[in-house]
Amino acid sequence: AQFHPIAWSERMLPVECGEAIEGADLQAAVIAALAIEPGNRVLEIGTGSGYTAAVMSRLAARVVTIDRYKTLVEQAKQRFEALGIGNVIVRQADGSNGLANEAPFDRIVAWAAFDSLPRFLLDQLSSGGIVIAPIGPEEGEQVLAKLTKVGSRFEREDIGLVRLQPILRSVAAVI
Repeated sequence: AQFHPIAWSERMLPVECGEAIEGADLQAAVIAALAIEPGNRVLEIGTGSGYTAAVMSRLAARVVTIDRYKTLVEQAKQRFEALGIGNVIVRQADGSNGLANEAPFDRIVAWAAFDSLPRFLLDQLSSGGIVIAPIGPEEGEQVLAKLTKVGSRFEREDIGLVRLQPILRSVAAVI
């Protein structure tokens, strides 16, 4: 309730564990660019509050969302249960490696920046799948890249510029 006045702004909103979630405008643009279809399996790297996974759950057959922070994972699970959302799986996992044991995914979205496009994102994508991830330096702007897997090649479309935190390796030991 305290963030209600800025909920639809471009501003990032703070969540637990010293993290922040992207503004609703960016989340909506990414969800639209993913072009999620009924029957799709979606991987989200960076659960945050769970908001984006909740929205995607209305479009996809299954959403698997991972975060390095146990606190964010547990809170998102509670929110999904309270909302009656049953097609979202929340896991504490290292997002820098994706989730190979559950691949392939039809759609993948990452909410943390990679210095270059990691091979695992492409390897964990099904044929015809779409991945959206910020690519670029830790400091400064990154390109929000959309890659569509077409046969054995990828078509790239740059959606815009963003400033997101870099991907952090491993899971948090405490929080």
